Amino acid sequence: MKVLQSISAVAGKYFAVWVILIALLAFFFPAAFLGFGSYITILLGVVMFGMGLTLKPVDFKIIFKSPLPVVIGVAAQFLIMPFAAFAIAYVLKLPPELAAGLVLLGCVPGGTASNVMVYLAKGNLALSVAMTSLSTLLAPVMTPLLLLLLAGQWLPVDPLSMFLSIVQVIIIPIALGILVQRFFPKVVAKSVTIVPLISVAAILIIVSAVTAANAQNVISSGFIVFLAVFLHNGFGLLLGYLTAMAMGLNETDRRAISLEVGMQNSGLGVALATAHFSPLAALPSVWGAIWHNISGPILATIWSKKSADKKEVVGVDRGVEVKPWKA
Repeated sequence: MKVLQSISAVAGKYFAVWVILIALLAFFFPAAFLGFGSYITILLGVVMFGMGLTLKPVDFKIIFKSPLPVVIGVAAQFLIMPFAAFAIAYVLKLPPELAAGLVLLGCVPGGTASNVMVYLAKGNLALSVAMTSLSTLLAPVMTPLLLLLLAGQWLPVDPLSMFLSIVQVIIIPIALGILVQRFFPKVVAKSVTIVPLISVAAILIIVSAVTAANAQNVISSGFIVFLAVFLHNGFGLLLGYLTAMAMGLNETDRRAISLEVGMQNSGLGVALATAHFSPLAALPSVWGAIWHNISGPILATIWSKKSADKKEVVGVDRGVEVKPWKA
């Protein structure tokens, strides 16, 4: 078990490196990875089950104790990222499938890797965890509606079908994880430290499958898609911070909201794009899985060297433990 824990820690720490390496392998040797495409939904469910194993009632305490920052953050999540994606797709004149894929990336909830980034950035960890959890629970409704509004001009969107997909790959696995934690706490406590390894492996397989399916598209559209994802992530990080500042929130809250808004659940974007659009539409989310896990650590490192106001309390001091890393 200790060996697995050590491997798990290394897997999480160097996640961006592994993603880049597996993407390169899948690009140069696509035939070896094409078979994984049919398992994308199952693999994402495994990642979400791991999230459920780590969720605790304390993660939702801040929603009732101090709801304003959570409401501001989640509202920013579902306003800034979808509309920024729409604007970027329009300005760059992306082809329909890529435009819809970028908007889809903007419409999914925040990713759980942001929790660790917020902790490293000396941000409000409690707020970060609450935002991730709440935005994920709202995703079955918000993601299909926003997609119908913003991406319908490029590709047909079936909101009911997408609602059911999100419930199947997110809500049910998370609920099962919470139930397992509730009834088998000792087993979960012993094994939860290897959850990052399982989650990283699942995300890597998903990235490899979509990269393999898009090997030729990466050559023709790789740069423009990366530029779109780069701009989208940058606007999310910046506008998330500025929104929190404009609403009078403190520095630790600003950092949390910035990273939460900017870092998306790319795995969900890949799964939904593959199931409801096309493999090409999943390409923005693949680039998102790579870039978000590079820009996040960079920003967290910068902020970690700049102490927030000593009067402000960071999330780790609010009784919230740092969660095992999950992609």
